[in-house]
Amino acid sequence: MSSTFLRYIAQRVVQCILVIFIGITITFLVPRFSPTDPVEAAVNRAMMMGQYSHPDAVRMMKEALTKMYGLDGTLGQQYIRFWKGLLSGDLGPSLSSFPKPVMSLIRTSLPWTAGLLLVSAIISWTVGNLLGCLAGYFGNQRWSQVIGMIAMALHPIPYYIMAFVLLVALAYVIPVFPIGGAVDIGLKPSLGWIYISSLLRHAFLPALSLVLIGVGGWFIGMRTLVTNVVAEDYVTYAKYAGVSDRTIMYQYVMKNALLPQITGLAMQIGLIFNGALITEYVFSYPGLGYLAYNAIFTGDYSLIMGVAIFSIVGVSLAVLLIDLAYPLFDPRVKYQ
Repeated sequence: MSSTFLRYIAQRVVQCILVIFIGITITFLVPRFSPTDPVEAAVNRAMMMGQYSHPDAVRMMKEALTKMYGLDGTLGQQYIRFWKGLLSGDLGPSLSSFPKPVMSLIRTSLPWTAGLLLVSAIISWTVGNLLGCLAGYFGNQRWSQVIGMIAMALHPIPYYIMAFVLLVALAYVIPVFPIGGAVDIGLKPSLGWIYISSLLRHAFLPALSLVLIGVGGWFIGMRTLVTNVVAEDYVTYAKYAGVSDRTIMYQYVMKNALLPQITGLAMQIGLIFNGALITEYVFSYPGLGYLAYNAIFTGDYSLIMGVAIFSIVGVSLAVLLIDLAYPLFDPRVKYQ
């Protein structure tokens, strides 16, 4: 590999590491400067349930929680201890699932969110851009206008509203799909059709809610880009030269209009992740979103930080991969 190519990769990797470092540092600082004390909140909840009413028991509980949350010592000592634990894969125990480690809970939930995001992002990006290209190139067709109106109606809908509508329509009113969960109760992971079919049935509605909103956004963006590209001189010349519409659309129009959409995919990943978190809770899907809600509801300080950290790392790495692959799609971009 050339030195230019290696330098390009090194620059992007350093930028990614810097973003992750800053994001994790902010995640460390924000809770500590928050007016809500997680230790006091946990003690108050315990006392409201009639536990630890004795002063000595309350004091011992505060000391234990302070140490467990890593809040003992100065801010600098906490920060160093935090990074040591993070780099060694130890974020402490989860308060809501004590004594289970935070990392264990995240490892269990992460594959569900990653799978849901990956599938929904690929489908929505592909379908939205393909329909947008067709609608932009054949803008005078009736079907193009109908698809455009549907996309305009779907795009502004929040993820959680779409999730609720699908849940009510296809799980309660018409009970075609399960109400929640990831697989049928009692099934063990396997490559058998029973387990796979159950997995697909449970994941269909959460993925559909993300895909429908995503397709609308990609469609609108791609249609606008194609409309501008079609008006370029080289496209007009190709039409007069007798080049077929199929060749013009795929070889001239779509290739050029798709480049900004690749960049948009990198920026959209974070928004899709946010939508997936809400969607998972609506469908009781056992991913990071469902885990994060339970952590917030129970005041699980360590688990909230763990989910936030993995969200930052996941989105940053996805953006890095797209950034490194972008010159492969656009030969005008050099590794420099």
